[in-house]
This record gives sequence, C-alpha cells and structure tokens, in this order.
Amino acid sequence: MKVYRRRSRESSLENLKPYSSEPELLTVPDGWKEPAFSREDNPRGLLEESSFATLFPKYREAYLKECWPLVQKALNEHHVNATLDLIEGSMTVCTTKKTFDPYIIIRARDLIKLLARSVSFEQAIRILQDDVACDIIKIGSLVRNKERFVKRRQRLIGPKGSTLKALELLTNCYIMVQGNTVSAIGPFSGLKEVRKVVLDTMKNIHPIYNIKTLMIKRELAKDSELRSQSWERFLPQFKHKNVNKRKEPKKKTVKKEYTPFPPPQPESQIDKELASGEYFLKASQKKRQKMEAIKAKQAEALSKRQEERNKAFIPPKEKPVHLKKPKEASTETKIDVAALKEKVKKAKNKKLGALTAEEVKLKMEADEKKKKRK
Repeated sequence: MKVYRRRSRESSLENLKPYSSEPELLTVPDGWKEPAFSREDNPRGLLEESSFATLFPKYREAYLKECWPLVQKALNEHHVNATLDLIEGSMTVCTTKKTFDPYIIIRARDLIKLLARSVSFEQAIRILQDDVACDIIKIGSLVRNKERFVKRRQRLIGPKGSTLKALELLTNCYIMVQGNTVSAIGPFSGLKEVRKVVLDTMKNIHPIYNIKTLMIKRELAKDSELRSQSWERFLPQFKHKNVNKRKEPKKKTVKKEYTPFPPPQPESQIDKELASGEYFLKASQKKRQKMEAIKAKQAEALSKRQEERNKAFIPPKEKPVHLKKPKEASTETKIDVAALKEKVKKAKNKKLGALTAEEVKLKMEADEKKKKRK
C-alpha cells in the first residue's frame, strides 16, 4: 500500500513539473478598469457602524471651518457622516444604515487625515475615487540633526519646487511636504516610487538619481516588447562616493612599543632629597635654603622688569644722512624755450573764441558771393 502511494505521488509530481517550471504571466489588458461597487453588490448594507477620528493643528482650523460643508456634501453621497469638533480640534467620520460600500469608511478616514496634513480639499477629495490611493510618509524621525533634516527636506522640494514638480509628473501623484510628513495622492505604482524617493532623500541620496531612473523606466514602458523583460541592463548604477575624508588630528599620538615589563617606578620626594643631600639637613638650614631660592627668583624678576622699563628711554638708532647731488637735467626732458615763447605770443594776439586767419578769409568770400547773388 505504501509503495503504491509513493508511485502515485511521483507520477503526480512529474505531471506538474512542466507547469511549475514555466509559470504563465498574468497580464492586464490596456485600458481595463474594475467595475464600480454599487448598491446591487451589497443590498443589505452593513451590520455595524464604524467610525474614525483624527486631530488637526490649530492653524488648519480656519480652512477646515470654511471647506467643511463641501466635505460633508461629498461624504453624504456615499452615506457617510462627518463631524468637525473645533473645541477638541478633531474630525470624525462614521458609517450610517444606508452605507453599502464597506471600504468607503477607510477612504473617508484617509480624507480627514490628508485635510489635517495641510492638503487642499480639491486634492484630498480625489481619495474617494476607486483608482486613487494615498500615503502619508513620516520623515521626522529619520534624521536626528535638525539642521540636516531641514536641508534634506529642502533638497526634496528643490529650487522653487522644481524637484517636487518633476517627481509629480513622473509618478502621476500629488505630493505635499508639510512639517514632519510627506503626503502623496495618486495610483498605487506611483505611491511606491514616491515613498522610495522620499526615504532615499532622507538617507542622503540625492533625488536626481531616482528621477533619472524613473525617466528611463517611463520610456521603457512605452515599448511593448520590453514590458515582460528585465530592465536592469538599461537602468544606471550610481556608486556612492565618500568625498569628505576624515580630518586628521593636529597632534598625533604615537603608540609605544609593547613590552611585557612594567614601567620603572617614579622617584619619590624622599628619594630626591636623599640624592641631593637635603634629607640630612636640619629644619633651620632647609628654611634658609628656601628663602635664598625665593630671593634669587625675586631679584631675577626685578631685573627683567627694570630692563623692560628702561627700553622706553633708549633712543632709536638714526640712519646716516648722505648729501644728495643735484641730478643733471637729461637731454630728453629739456624744454624748447623759444618755441614756448612763440606759442604764448600767438595766444595773446588771439582772442578767446576768435576765428583764425584762414577762417576769416573763407567767411569774407562767402559774404561777397551772397551780395553778388542779390
């Protein structure tokens, strides 16, 4: 009986081998959409009521108060009640007896979460659609240093929001960076990419590397043949380079050679006194020696101080004055006196603003010609 069972198992495994080794890939046809969940799918409704609540910061109170009627109107279409408590600073959503879609309460919960995270009502209301999801990424605890955290968060936004805009276009998601969180709304595939880029940026990997990879993937997805193939050979491999080397200390401690013997014992005060002979002196002699040493030090300090004072009264050394010979005028710099005199004479004769002799002649001729014509 045992043998028969073994054989039957082996034969069944042999039959399954070709199917298990080459599994067929399930492909979704282009443009296919899942049919919307209607009342006919769940005519009896829900058994129990479900509710979710979330807190919101004080600075969002004015905006939420303004747009809350629109929120209630949008949720009432799906038979979900929404309440805004301004005293506690909280928003609550709960199902009713008419609610037929069991997942709509999860979408309503995400809606109030997005509104609390400074996402505008126009963008947050998209979460109620079937093909749209959201992801709130917490980045506050990823970097310990506050200055470094602010710098990396700004790197994610980019100059004038250009990096964030490029990421939105590539992932088809709306991204909102606010405080310690990043809120993203869009398709599931796009949200996965957004989370990866945000976490990598907080790990000090520049978002431009991920943006380049996304651009290549976007182009590869257009080709129908490459869809089912691996894209590893096309994607760039960015290696991490540690540019900042560790600064070497100014004072380097050199390790001494290891010796099994302990260091020699330092001499005590008594040993030093024995070596110099002070140990055998009387108390009065020791006192006299100390006083002499103190007086010698005082005399040395006094002499140094006196020298420094006398430096102010020592006159500086004067340089010897040599009689300078008058330099002969060079031939190149000689002035032509005769030419200069002629120039001065001409200037005296000529009045300021007066015409030259040639100009006067020309003027006279012109006047004569005018008279003849008349």
